[in-house]
Amino acid sequence: MSEDLREMDLDSLLHPYTNFEDHAEHGPVIMKGAHGVRLTDIHGREYIDALAGLWCVDVGYGRQEIAEAIADQARQMAFYHTFFAMANEPSIRLADRLKKMTPWPISKVFFGLSGSDANDTQIKLVWLYNNLRGKPKKTKIISRNMAYHGITLGASNLTGIPTIHAKMNMPLPGFLHVGLPHFYRESDPGMSESDFVNKLVNELEETIEREGPETIGAFIAEPVMGAGGVIVPPEDYYPAMQEVLRKYDVLFIADEVICGFGRLGRPWGSQALGIEPDLVTLAKGLTSAYAPLSACLITEKIWSVIEEAGDDVPQFNHGQTYSGHPISAAAANANLDIMENESLFDRAAETGVYLQEKLRTEFENHPHVGEVRGLGMLGAIDVVKDKETREAFDPSRKLPLRIYRRLITKGVIARAAGVSGIAVCPPYIIERTEIDQVVGAIRETLDEIMDEEG
Repeated sequence: MSEDLREMDLDSLLHPYTNFEDHAEHGPVIMKGAHGVRLTDIHGREYIDALAGLWCVDVGYGRQEIAEAIADQARQMAFYHTFFAMANEPSIRLADRLKKMTPWPISKVFFGLSGSDANDTQIKLVWLYNNLRGKPKKTKIISRNMAYHGITLGASNLTGIPTIHAKMNMPLPGFLHVGLPHFYRESDPGMSESDFVNKLVNELEETIEREGPETIGAFIAEPVMGAGGVIVPPEDYYPAMQEVLRKYDVLFIADEVICGFGRLGRPWGSQALGIEPDLVTLAKGLTSAYAPLSACLITEKIWSVIEEAGDDVPQFNHGQTYSGHPISAAAANANLDIMENESLFDRAAETGVYLQEKLRTEFENHPHVGEVRGLGMLGAIDVVKDKETREAFDPSRKLPLRIYRRLITKGVIARAAGVSGIAVCPPYIIERTEIDQVVGAIRETLDEIMDEEG
């Protein structure tokens, strides 16, 4: 049976972000079961999931409370849309709940199904807001190099990863990218963190001035970059960047898809990094991926302009068939109940301290680790050829992919992130002994591959 499934996969299934040649050689890892922080494949092999699915299964696997909430809702009413003033109880309660649990002055919540479609929605909200203010030219949106904000048409342009744009006719006009706030890789020799922040702030201001402030609608950022390599910016970065944004009347979209719901040791990533957003994007941890769901949080600043438009905008002409899906909303409410009842934000904060200490203890002095970085339950190491010069390995050596593959054989799932990084993002319920196993496996794998490299 397992061989049949493997061949079916190779013959029929197109995998996202999967190297064609590598997949043809190795085939799929087919998972069958999951509980806690562990997955089991169809051969009975067990793995510690140090990536929480795809940065998302915050409460861990096998939560019967969420499964029962999904089943109960499916039996009662599996679906009805939220168009034309139609509603369902789970989505109403969830919207109200999110307004109350966030620290920002949120007026409305709009539901989608993924972080990508939510960021597409944010683009439209920026355009609508500025049109209604009589500033129709303020359409351009600034992101950062190597940022990841999704893969739908709009979100792909916000994303700043060149390989995602390659052969896809992107980025389209109106989407701009400024410097990656990664001091280790992007700073000039002898530059202090303060100097580096000033460089990035000046670049942002110069970009706005060059394009024309009357044309810039918004800036979007993850508090800590996830897929871009787990990039934690210098402490003064966001406060300084926000001064420029306010000066030129540019909105701030906080992409909390990964960082929200306690991932960085605070309830919200923006709190941990000093961000005061105008729009907020949520997904992943909202349901711990038990069902697809995203949310756009719209502040009073934005909504008041839309609301006052009157007959000019009698309705929000945007939405998907599955916006406010009752099963997904039921899953989200059950997931948030678990987070509250088990104090998982606090647990994530405490365990996050241990994770960061463990990574630094194990790798800060490793001859082929240039940087250990992270915050809370999100961490990464940067693999280098030469620690002193920060020289990276030739990308053709595919070091992150090889480490990822080798870790799987050792029963650990992590992630190749950025150009030369290995990232971890475990469920909040992971035990310290399991973190020790994960970090130990990464160390062992790295040493093995470095020996092979000579």
